[in-house]
Amino acid sequence: MSIAGGLYRALERGAELECGAVQIFLKNQRQWAAKPMSDDDVRAFAAARRATRIDAVFAHASYLINLAAAGDAAWRQAVNAFTDELERGEALGLRCVVIHPGSHMGHGLESGFARVTEALDEVVRRTSGYRIRIALENTAGGGHTLGRTFGELGELITRAARPERLGVCIDTCHLFAAGYDIRSAAGWEVAVQECAKAVDLRRVLAFHLNDARAPFASGLDRHEHIGDGFLGLGAFRHVLKDARFARVPK
Repeated sequence: MSIAGGLYRALERGAELECGAVQIFLKNQRQWAAKPMSDDDVRAFAAARRATRIDAVFAHASYLINLAAAGDAAWRQAVNAFTDELERGEALGLRCVVIHPGSHMGHGLESGFARVTEALDEVVRRTSGYRIRIALENTAGGGHTLGRTFGELGELITRAARPERLGVCIDTCHLFAAGYDIRSAAGWEVAVQECAKAVDLRRVLAFHLNDARAPFASGLDRHEHIGDGFLGLGAFRHVLKDARFARVPK
């Protein structure tokens, strides 16, 4: 939901659309620099949350952040930026901040896993005592991105020194693009069972419900409006009717 005009405006817009959950960006998602969040921003957001009664609010981290960066300067910039996102989210009382694990940029999966693990450990250390959690989002699998499978997400969680604050966000378009055919009930169940084994369903903190503009197993991160893409409406019925995720924001 857009934060144009102030963070609190996202909640007001969500209420106008009768949303039960809202995702926001905490700052411009395509710029590194951002002005500090003021006490007035926090108070206005809290007031809007009370007025709208939208409790399920979470954020998406900047698209610029690459926790898997091999270069030290780029890695430090990513860690600093993500720490700032968590600090902002904690001040607003958000449930979690969603982030793409990152890209190893051709340095190999092991390099990527090691860098992301180191980054997550450092960010969790810096934000010790915070309640806000980190939701690693599954990816479409294109290029050198990490998180294409639940196994890869589970590997990142397993390696973490403090895994209790880590969870996942499941994007339906990304699942489909990465090779999980969730158009059928059986296909959805295969994906859920893999998630349960590799990640633990209790770590599913949020869903991104998106249709896919590209065909099955394309590896392309191209979203489409629900019902207008290659996934079709059936896939979303499986998700929404699954009692195991009844309380997970969507």
